[in-house]
Amino acid sequence: MNIGIPTEIKADERRVALTPAGAVALRAHGHRAIVQAGAGLGSGFTDVEYRTAGAKIAASAAEVWRRTDLVLKVKEPQPREYRLMRPGLILFTYLHLAADRRLTRELLKRRVSAVGYETIQLEDSSLPLLAPMSEVAGRLAIQAGAWCLQARSGGRGVLLSGASGVRPGKVVVVGGGIAGLNACRVAAGVGANVTIMDNNPIRLRYLNDLFGGHVTTVMSNRATLEEEVTRSDLVIGAVLVPGARAPRLISSKMVTRMQPGAAIVDLSIDQGGIAETSRPTTHGLPTFIRDRIVHYCVTNMPAMVPHTSTYALTNATLSYALEIADHGLLEAGRHSAAIRHGLNTWDGHVAHPAVAATVGLKPRSPWD
Repeated sequence: MNIGIPTEIKADERRVALTPAGAVALRAHGHRAIVQAGAGLGSGFTDVEYRTAGAKIAASAAEVWRRTDLVLKVKEPQPREYRLMRPGLILFTYLHLAADRRLTRELLKRRVSAVGYETIQLEDSSLPLLAPMSEVAGRLAIQAGAWCLQARSGGRGVLLSGASGVRPGKVVVVGGGIAGLNACRVAAGVGANVTIMDNNPIRLRYLNDLFGGHVTTVMSNRATLEEEVTRSDLVIGAVLVPGARAPRLISSKMVTRMQPGAAIVDLSIDQGGIAETSRPTTHGLPTFIRDRIVHYCVTNMPAMVPHTSTYALTNATLSYALEIADHGLLEAGRHSAAIRHGLNTWDGHVAHPAVAATVGLKPRSPWD
């Protein structure tokens, strides 16, 4: 199978969907990677490295999309890529369709079989292809939040670690998954006063044991959430419902009650965000201030560290890409529940129940 890797064109996106080592693995299985010229440069990989790995270098994105059966990407197709999609194409990337009805319509119209990294799900409900980028984003969230709290960014001028005789900043992490756990780890590591909230008592017990009392765990409900958020210096939004829109847990009214100059880093923005005041931003213009609160809502945070992120992503996605390439999507899905969960659209139908519910359609799977 010919597998295409186009250059990512989302604003400030420097990651690439496959490392040269990944191209070697594809060749070992009898497949060939077709990589757009310069696609890996943002992550530190040259065309020469891809050629040495056995990949074909294509001069343009159009050539990549036209000549391949399976396209691997990092981020969802952008509007100027829509015309390159065609019936029968398999697309394997982060999709986040619950927050993007226009892309959903285009995938259906063009009858693309689209598999979302974020909806590949194992029997234990874990999300193995979301985990590496959630880990990176969670760790970056504290770095971004600390920058937001600086006075020059419009923040409160709070140093998260505090200083001798001065209290540390208060960080509230909403959501105890991979991103939330990693945000906690970094926040506690710099010496902040950290609280993590979740509505799953088993998960909170695990986090409490993991951090050995260095992080406060609080059961999330409307009352506790409002209490913690309004007293915080920095709020990290890290809630995910696979395939569905993120719940709007932080209301506009709650934001107005936060301390002036506090910050929200909304890691859930790919799925619509957990704050009613959140809207997508870019690395070029990462923040905005609303109701005196600094909002950081970059939709592709791991692109800040593309070399690390590309390695982590390929490590997670390659085995699934090989399974699809080796057996074809339908046969791979018959043997893999994870791939069945991952399928979002196919042949003009929505396959994933949560995506279907969001767009008001009835789900239909090729394996039904």
